[in-house]
Amino acid sequence: MVDRRFTEIDLRRMLENATGLRRDIVEGRWAIRTRHRTRSWEVIVEPDFAERILIVITAYPLEPEEK
Repeated sequence: MVDRRFTEIDLRRMLENATGLRRDIVEGRWAIRTRHRTRSWEVIVEPDFAERILIVITAYPLEPEEK
């Protein structure tokens, strides 16, 4: 998270304020659209149903043409 310049709290806010959801190209993963610091972001997650948790794989800002 440090290299992307956001904290765990920022990530939790991004997930709370999601604007979209789609299946990722990797089976079992989901791409969540959100915003952070006025930019569009995507957070890739994978649910772990056995543990009842959501694993965050990565998060990255979208380029202007990807919005």
